[in-house]
Amino acid sequence: MSTLLRLATAGSVDDGKSTLVGRLLYDSKSVLADQLESVERVSRDRGLEHADLALLTDGLRAEREQGITIDVAYRYFATARRSFILADCPGHVQYTRNTVTGASTAHVVVLLLDARKGLLEQTRRHLAVASLLRVPHVIVAVNKIDLVDYSEQRYNELDQEIRQVAAELGVEGISTLPVSALVGDNIVDRSSATPWYGGPSLLELLEEIPGDIEPASGSFRFPVQTVIRPQGAAAPQFRDYRGYAGQVAQGVLRVGDPVTVLPSGRTTTIAGIDTFDGPLDEAFAPQSVTVRLTDDIDITRGDLLTSRADAPTVTQVISGTLAWLAERTLLPGTRVLVKHTTRVVQGIVQDVNSRLNLDTATHEPAQSLELNDIGHVTIRVASPLAAEDYLDSRHLGSFLVIDPASGYTLAAGMVGDALEAKIDPASRPAQFSI
Repeated sequence: MSTLLRLATAGSVDDGKSTLVGRLLYDSKSVLADQLESVERVSRDRGLEHADLALLTDGLRAEREQGITIDVAYRYFATARRSFILADCPGHVQYTRNTVTGASTAHVVVLLLDARKGLLEQTRRHLAVASLLRVPHVIVAVNKIDLVDYSEQRYNELDQEIRQVAAELGVEGISTLPVSALVGDNIVDRSSATPWYGGPSLLELLEEIPGDIEPASGSFRFPVQTVIRPQGAAAPQFRDYRGYAGQVAQGVLRVGDPVTVLPSGRTTTIAGIDTFDGPLDEAFAPQSVTVRLTDDIDITRGDLLTSRADAPTVTQVISGTLAWLAERTLLPGTRVLVKHTTRVVQGIVQDVNSRLNLDTATHEPAQSLELNDIGHVTIRVASPLAAEDYLDSRHLGSFLVIDPASGYTLAAGMVGDALEAKIDPASRPAQFSI
């Protein structure tokens, strides 16, 4: 069975992301005949000599009319070696929030760079997002290499600049390659037009990159989604049934394992693991199961079952990095909702510590965050959360900031101070007290 790889494309406007995705789908024989006929028909109506492969992913009418990507377009395809879930993210600055969404679950980000333009501010922003979200692998595709006469010198200049900026932003596991999405150079097959490049094609590289980590890795974490108590059940075995349903976020649970319930701190033992298909002796991430416990404990949605040996510490102060996705300004004192795993609590922004300067790749003192800013903040919440450092756990270290009035998502957050540069405390604005 082929392994699954989640990948996201990113880059600045007109760098050729949608064309690259279309070329990847077309050359890997992952396009249905009726899809290709539709693209060819629209291309002819526009007076184009060849099929515009970008239309394979730009599915919204507004996208096709404007020739841009607005929403995240998800595509599924497979080769003989593995299966792929691809998120084609928009390049415009105002749609950076969509890039955060597409990259949040990705194993690899394919970042496109126009060989003529070089690194732009949006390129730096997408590298910063990949670093903040701790995407394991980043591939920088130097696109439109045909428009610079397949220049090895130009590619080497950009490769050096890319690696320098990536190192400044803390991006690890980066690879680069020269491609032409329009012509198909080094997308699926290696191109004879770049004899000076001895590396793999994009598809070959994607087939080699590790995908999902072992499901048993990490300490056991199980956020409760709902309590199952079938009141008035006719079957005798269900009359006293009480189970806690959810998806295993991390690690393995087994019948008989001791667990701790957070935030209460109560301890108990797993009595059974149930599924629609019957009971299990053990379950692992990302299975969805119902857990029965030996003790009658007050547990509700948002509580966390965790291994007793290394249960995380609960806290009411969340310090971490935000990718601010709203058009309104974030200021100290702003009241918000914080969604962490299945738990939603009220909170207040206690302090805006800093903002990431994309030009210098350092955090600078700040008093507010604007749309698409990346900054470090402190939020005090009304109820304790079992939050872990994002560098240790992408599941327990991530959270959303929500507008309590409208329900709209305002920011994506990553718990921890590791991404904040050293800043003189005297230069920071005073904290907001509650």
